[in-house]
Amino acid sequence: MSEMTRKEQKKENCWAIEDLYATDGDWEKDYSQLAGQMKNFESYKGKLGNSGETLLAAFQEMDLLKCNMEKLYVYANQRYHEDTGNHKYQELSARASRLEMELGHELSFFEPEIMEISVDRLESFYESVPELTKYKRKIQECLRMKPHILSKEMEEILAQTQEMGNAPQNIFSMFQNADLTFGRIVVDGKEMELTQGNFVRILENKDRNVRKQAFTQVYAKYKEFQNTLAAAYSGNLAKDMFYAKVRKYPSCLDMELSRGNIPREVYTRLIEAVHRKLPAMYDYVEMRKKLLGVDQIHMYDVYVPIVDKVEKEIPFEEAKEIVKEGLAILGEDYVELLEQGFSQRWIDIYENKGKRGGAYSWGAYGTHPYVLLNYQGNLNHVFTLAHEMGHALHSYYSDHAQPYTYAGYFIFVAEVASTCNEALLIHHMLKNAQDDKEKAYLLNYFLDQFKGTVYRQTMFAEFEMLAHEKAEKGEGITAQLLEDIYYELNKKYFGDGMVSDPEIAMEWARIPHFYTPFYVYQYATGFSAAIAISNKIINGEPGIVEAYKKFLSGGSSMDCIDLLKICGVDMTSTEPVENALQVFEERLAEFKEIMERNM
Repeated sequence: MSEMTRKEQKKENCWAIEDLYATDGDWEKDYSQLAGQMKNFESYKGKLGNSGETLLAAFQEMDLLKCNMEKLYVYANQRYHEDTGNHKYQELSARASRLEMELGHELSFFEPEIMEISVDRLESFYESVPELTKYKRKIQECLRMKPHILSKEMEEILAQTQEMGNAPQNIFSMFQNADLTFGRIVVDGKEMELTQGNFVRILENKDRNVRKQAFTQVYAKYKEFQNTLAAAYSGNLAKDMFYAKVRKYPSCLDMELSRGNIPREVYTRLIEAVHRKLPAMYDYVEMRKKLLGVDQIHMYDVYVPIVDKVEKEIPFEEAKEIVKEGLAILGEDYVELLEQGFSQRWIDIYENKGKRGGAYSWGAYGTHPYVLLNYQGNLNHVFTLAHEMGHALHSYYSDHAQPYTYAGYFIFVAEVASTCNEALLIHHMLKNAQDDKEKAYLLNYFLDQFKGTVYRQTMFAEFEMLAHEKAEKGEGITAQLLEDIYYELNKKYFGDGMVSDPEIAMEWARIPHFYTPFYVYQYATGFSAAIAISNKIINGEPGIVEAYKKFLSGGSSMDCIDLLKICGVDMTSTEPVENALQVFEERLAEFKEIMERNM
């Protein structure tokens, strides 16, 4: 962690937070105003079906309230992220969160009331008030969910079950983050606490004995609590089944996919396609074993680097030029937007004491996107810059093309632009690599990203599907059942060349995403779609760059599946995933050739 304080940061290295609010006083003024305005929204209650004019006015007022809330929330939290130890912005963040919950309560009658308006009456509204048609998709989405919405009384009861329904996830989170300890371990001659935060980093250590000890120590601790953890996860499955049954869905999977109107075959065909290409993963495992020079490769050998890092200091000014050159294939207008982001302080670049870790892109409608970095001057962070600017420009295109109602995009497509940027940048850097060492590093970076995103997240997705199916059939969800499912999947995905150590059967117990059902598959589908699109761009497919920008501009104005079809990518087929897996095979062959040439 940097010892530099926030006040010591140069202005040009900090995001232009004043573009949201010039002062905290301006924020306070809008906060007070919104707190009063949202109370007035109740005046529409029971009247949405009266006329097209009333419904239009209600939609417009709701958009204004949400848009203002977004701006308040983003400013407060980004101020907090600048220095998480700043008590003033801790309070602003908490106040914004409370106000957002209050607004949600004030708006809660809106969608159920729309569902009570007949289709014929809605059609007459569109005829009499043409401006209302811009909300037609929003209304249709409400009506699509109508078969799964209950009476007002039942919906109120269900709303009261949310806290109880969140109990399994809250119990797991408290256990995982507050109560679970793994003891101490000696790394590089220094004794340290083994934690959730440093576990994977220790698995990257060159000392195999250290890796094995950490691996064994962590999973032995999970094994101690296997029955408690199985009970928590079983409770989460029971919660999913309860809501699916009450809302009249055939399964938990169907319920979760319905939120984004994602066809079931997108999920199942992802798994099928990856199964067919598992031999490529087995080749990767064999190559890793060979490069590590071991007789057997174990699960604690998965993260240790097999290629030395390219030790090259890359100043941020140089990183910006690398990213612009790598993405020039997207056209002058795209590069101009990148430059706008770089020069107009969209980015908070360097670490300072108390600053939130990691990286993200965020923002509020009506202002430019923001990117938080903790730039360290290495190649990995150059890719992080490209990745986050992919998110930022996706938001920029969408915000400028869509009204507030449709500007936000779904999680299903959220990683497409960011991953596409990374793929284009790697392609550019490989073409311009100075030597085999740099090429090997870039190829290995891609292979590791692919392995961790497509193969691993698909394995997680299959585990979730199998666990839910067992529960839906009435089977008892025990620790042994969950361990058996996970262990067999691990053997299947890594192959006979990998020693599937018995400890790995407990890995299911440390994955927090399993408490957000059927979420992780979107990482794999998004990555696959991005690879498919980037290949089309690299190969110069006619019209693809324009189509891609149309996709970026789509927001939520159409279903995610249809947005991707603009770029000729149909996620209801296995083709995009299979094509992405083909790229993995090609990159793997290229990597093996370089490594064999230099052994």
